[in-house]
Amino acid sequence: MRKWLPLTAVCLGAFMLLVDVTIVTVALPDMAADMHTGFSGLQWVMDGYALALAALLLGAGSLADRIGRRRVYLGGLGLFAVSSLACGLAEGPAALVAFRAVQGIGGAAMFATTMALLSSAYQGRDRGVAFGVWGAVNGAAAAAGPIIGGLLTEQFGWRWIFFINLPVCALAVYVTLKAVTESRDPHAKGLDLPGMATFTAGAAAVTYALIRGGENGWTSATTLALFALSAAAFAAFILVELRSSRPMLDLSLFRSPTFVAVMAAALLMSGAAFGYLMYVSLWLQSAEGMSPVAAGLTMLPMSLAAFVVAAVTGKLMHGAPARITIGGGLFLIGAGALLMGWMLDTGDGWTALVAGLAVTGLGVGMISPALAAAAMGAVPPARAGMAGGALNTARQLGMALGIAVLGAVFQSGLEDGLAGSGQPHGTAEALAGGGAGQLLHAAPAARHWVEAAFASGLRDTFWVSGAMGLAGALILVVLVRRPAAAAGAPAGAAPAAAGAPAAVPGQGSGAERGAGHAAV
Repeated sequence: MRKWLPLTAVCLGAFMLLVDVTIVTVALPDMAADMHTGFSGLQWVMDGYALALAALLLGAGSLADRIGRRRVYLGGLGLFAVSSLACGLAEGPAALVAFRAVQGIGGAAMFATTMALLSSAYQGRDRGVAFGVWGAVNGAAAAAGPIIGGLLTEQFGWRWIFFINLPVCALAVYVTLKAVTESRDPHAKGLDLPGMATFTAGAAAVTYALIRGGENGWTSATTLALFALSAAAFAAFILVELRSSRPMLDLSLFRSPTFVAVMAAALLMSGAAFGYLMYVSLWLQSAEGMSPVAAGLTMLPMSLAAFVVAAVTGKLMHGAPARITIGGGLFLIGAGALLMGWMLDTGDGWTALVAGLAVTGLGVGMISPALAAAAMGAVPPARAGMAGGALNTARQLGMALGIAVLGAVFQSGLEDGLAGSGQPHGTAEALAGGGAGQLLHAAPAARHWVEAAFASGLRDTFWVSGAMGLAGALILVVLVRRPAAAAGAPAGAAPAAAGAPAAVPGQGSGAERGAGHAAV
């Protein structure tokens, strides 16, 4: 059993950081009521973590190559624990968002080193087993997040979704110190600090612009200035990467149409499949009166379908073209969202979502094992790990942007649903911020227009999510013209196989291979 202690240490950290992407979802109404925050504050609680995780994955891997992967992993665990405690003790929304961003920094340090640590700890068949278990743990994290969050919020209060990280971090630190050996890349290059800074600024500015645009209008001076800042920052990032001798991301990878398609698929998949979950949770708890546990269980059809399908597609679809695995999965994600938009009407409850969530889960399960292999198969072997890191960055950025875009759509749909109800200005924002329960308690007769508003907002959100999924499928079909070769022969491979090429010593640095396949 001692042989598997390094795997245990790595899986503890990976499970915790990935659970924290979604564990917050069902706690948002309680957070809003306790902290008296509005809709944009709730969005930033989700996006602050995802943005920090996306922006720093590749940079954290580079740092780990230079000073030691075990050291960076332990530092990430420590930072994650301290920031989790701070999140649980936060007294206001600004502090909570700030500490969530620090959590994301710790999560990036952990996630960027997991595959490299496993690669150095195991060889041969044991390495394949380790990557297989690691991939399954990643999938379980996505399924478990809303349920764990619901249980903790309902039984102990929302702050315990952060406090629970402390004993897990302590156990992970103990096992890491006991069983994980240090490893470095003797040929590691320096950090690309200008690249990290410009990419982070661009991603944060565009997310903030999308959130402010939904609140203040798309032509307001603040919104336009933020979009301009984002464009300037991303332009600076491109210039920095082109001129750098140690780029965080080799932009020549984007000369491959297949790589472009896979990155677009990763970004659109995260936004289309997961971006609306926080708005569904707000509806279920604030308007429908469901408990946090019940709201978490409502997401189970998608989580279970994704977990089961991902576990079996490696064998059933081994060697299948990316057009089928990734393109077909995106089509199902889009179809699932459109199905929910079609079935949900005023007065309907959670059962209207079951079929659509299950279809979406089928799509997520098809894509998840295939994305990493397709990304790494589309680039030279020496850049396979960097492709894996870019893939995870795209997934987390897609989550952040999806929440922001769909939040604007959701709020606009609420306003449309309130048209003619005679409600004062600001009612839509109050509903979006979890205030439906208080409104219904004060005026039970308002239930019809509250339900009409939520039905309108969620329908619009599902329509846009469906369009994102179908757009991703179309991009795959158009750009991926060499079915197996362009996407990598093992496009349908299981997570173990998908991750393994990026973890072989000598095929790129640990920074490049450090961020393999994630479930969310």
